[in-house]
Parts: sequence; C-alpha cells; structure tokens
Amino acid sequence: MVKKTRYQDLDRLRSEIRNITLDIIAKVHRRMELAEQIGSIKDTLNIEIEDEKVEQDVRRSVSELSQTLGIDPAFSGRLLNMLLMESIRLQQIQQRPGDVHLRPTHLSVFMKAKDLETSGKKIIHLEVGEPDYTAPKKIKKALTESYDNKHYHYTDSRGIVSLRQAIARKVGRGIGADEVIVTAGGRFAIFSAILSMLKPGEEVISIEPSWPAYREFVDFAGGKMKILSTNLEEKWNPDPRRLDEMIDHHTKIIILNYPNNPTGKVLDKKNITRIVSMAKDSGLYVISDEVYSDYSFKKFTSLAEYKYDKSLVVSSFSKSCAMTGFRVGYGIANKEIIDKMARVQAIAMTSVAEPMQHAALAAIDYNSTGNVKLIQKRLGLIAEKLQNMSLDFTTPDGAMYIFPRLKGLIEDDATLVEKLLDLGVAVAPGSGFGQNYRQFIRISACQPEDVLEKGLEVIQSVLFTR
Repeated sequence: MVKKTRYQDLDRLRSEIRNITLDIIAKVHRRMELAEQIGSIKDTLNIEIEDEKVEQDVRRSVSELSQTLGIDPAFSGRLLNMLLMESIRLQQIQQRPGDVHLRPTHLSVFMKAKDLETSGKKIIHLEVGEPDYTAPKKIKKALTESYDNKHYHYTDSRGIVSLRQAIARKVGRGIGADEVIVTAGGRFAIFSAILSMLKPGEEVISIEPSWPAYREFVDFAGGKMKILSTNLEEKWNPDPRRLDEMIDHHTKIIILNYPNNPTGKVLDKKNITRIVSMAKDSGLYVISDEVYSDYSFKKFTSLAEYKYDKSLVVSSFSKSCAMTGFRVGYGIANKEIIDKMARVQAIAMTSVAEPMQHAALAAIDYNSTGNVKLIQKRLGLIAEKLQNMSLDFTTPDGAMYIFPRLKGLIEDDATLVEKLLDLGVAVAPGSGFGQNYRQFIRISACQPEDVLEKGLEVIQSVLFTR
C-alpha cells in the first residue's frame, strides 16, 4: 500500500513538473514576442540593441529573487543570460532581417576578394595578416623526411612529444611537455579552451576592439560575451576599474590579446599584473592570445611569466614563420586545462596532421627578426601615408596592422569596404572588431611597399573625392 502511494506521488509530481515546464515555455515565448516588439521600437528610434543599464537592472532583480527563494544565483544567472542572448538575436533579426551575423569581417572580405580573383579581378590584399614572405626553407626538408620516415599517421591529440618538448624549452619558465598542446592554429587552441571551460550562460569578458572569433567561440559554446571597450583617445588602454566592476559571479573567463589585433597595442606590465590579480581574486580563467608576440616593437610581458594556474597562453607558427596554411598553433597551461582541450581536439579532428607538426618542429628556432623589421618598416610607411591624409590613429606597438579612424569621411565602414573592393582593394571593416568601431578600418602591412602604396592611393581617392 505504501509503495503504491509513493508511485502515485511520483506520477503527480511528474505531472506537475510537466505542466510547469510547459508554462515556462509559454512564458518564454511571450518574452520573445515582447523582445521583438522592443527591437522594432529601438530600430525606429535608432537605439543600440544592447543596453547595459537595463540589463544590469534585470540582473539585479533576478539575483535578489534567487536569494529570496534559495536558488543558486549562478544557475539563475546562466538562465537569464540565455534569455538575454535570445532577445538580442531576435532584435537583430528585427532590425536586419536575414542579416544577423552578416556584417562584414576581415575573413568575409578576404573570402569575397578571393572569389573576385577567381573571376579574374586583381585585388590588393590589405585585409588579412597573411605574410607575403616565404616560410623557413628548412621545413621543406622536414616535410620530405616526414614522408620518407612515414611520419604521416595519427598522433597523440596533444601533439608529438618532440614538438611539445621543443615548445616547452622555447617558452622556458619550468614548463613541461605535459603543459603544452599543439593545435590546428592558434584559433583552435582558443576555441577548444572556451568550449572546455565555459558552461552555457556563463560570461566571458573581452577587451575591444578585438579579433571577431572570440565572440563567435563564446556564442558557439552558449556563453555570453561582455565587452570592455577601449578608444583611440585613451590610446586603446583598458580601464582596470571598469573591468573590475564588470566581474561578477557569472564571469568565467577574461580574454587578452596583446599585441592587439587590430590596434597593435601592447599592454604594459603594470596593467597585465593588475588584470591577473583581479582574475586570481575571483578565480577566473585568463586566456592570453599572444600570436603576435614576436611582432612586438616594445617590451612585451607574457602571461606565462605569472605562472597563474588558471591561465592559458596561445601562440602560433602562422605569423612569425609565415606558416599560415600549415595550421599549427599551441597552447600553454596546466595539465588539467591541457587535457580538457585535448579531449575537444580529439573529438573534432584527432590531432594536427603529423607532417605539419614536423615542419613546425623544424621551424622552432627560426629567427624572425628580419620579418619583424620588415613589418615594422611597412607599418611606418602606412603611418606616413595616413598622416598625410590627416587621419587619426595610434602608432602600433606591435602586430601587423594600423587601425585608422575615418570619422566624418564615411557613414558606414561596410559601404566603404564594398566600394574599395570594386576598385580592387580589400581592407577589414572596423565593425568586425566591435560595434563601436564603424568609423574605422584595419589595414594590414603584409604586402610589399609598392603594393601598399597603390592600395593607400586608392583608399585616399575614395575618402577624399566627393
């Protein structure tokens, strides 16, 4: 009799849960309808979709209710973030039907430029960091030897031991091979880290302008991106007090990218130390994208120097060795983080192609000083031309780009990008690096000087011819 009663209780509770679940879905549907209406009004009033003050008010109310009801605030916060992200998506659809994620980025411009080249049009590529100089010659021998020695099989998902050991020696600071993972470019190191670290609804703080892929990775993982914007007037320095205010119990990761893409900014040690201290105080992961570290024209401080156990340093052979198509990058972190990233890589691709790993091993001690000086010289040429146009920008501390502001000369960067493509010049739109940068473009220094001059002449003609 008792057992029968308990079964009846179980059925009753399951029925109640089912009804509550359906009620939640119905209320979510109504919430989305309201979000669409709000999006329409914002479009009419020309108001930005994301309103941080309104969002913080809602977040505060949810947190207070969670505490009253005894619900884990981290859990309710993740639920709220998912609702907010869906609201943003719907409002984007409302304002730009069929064009939610189609504002141009440097990559989409590159792909379109390649299509134009296929049809016979000549394009000056100023949109991507694709070095025009050759990869180290000794990797040719390494690739041949890989074939002769039958080094073309599956490997450990973390990468071949010899390459991981070589990377560990290069980085130094007591790092071992088990704290290194070889990935399909620096891109996959960051992607696998975010996918393994982030739960749906958790938050990641990124400092903009920044590489568009960070947001794409966070969106894919179901997380929410929070943006700390920087500006030209303050020479792209992030406000540490603002960063501290942005951190709450929903925050999981801070992403750093210095030398910065697209501005070339290098953050000084004082600021890096302060950010690491904040992360430690809140138990946050820090991902430092240091792909351009070899292209630093001033003293550069790597996150690896801090030996923070929740940090990941990412680098690559793509830029310093001009090996973009080889797709070999790496991550440096504690063994627990590396193992989690390796599981993602194992699921996605097993491992980086073994011949490419041996090519990277051959290039590990490559002296990139000549390449760095060449890029710095080209950036100087671009800077001189931009100064002659009276454009605002900061002289890059590193990387391969200049990020000039075209305020008053353009209404929208996307329109300018299309016009320049028609004239055979590809540049990266500023809005691809953050919604606050539609008055900017990114110009890459990865072409010979005469080609850069031709491209800049076209840009000048478009900007100053009415």
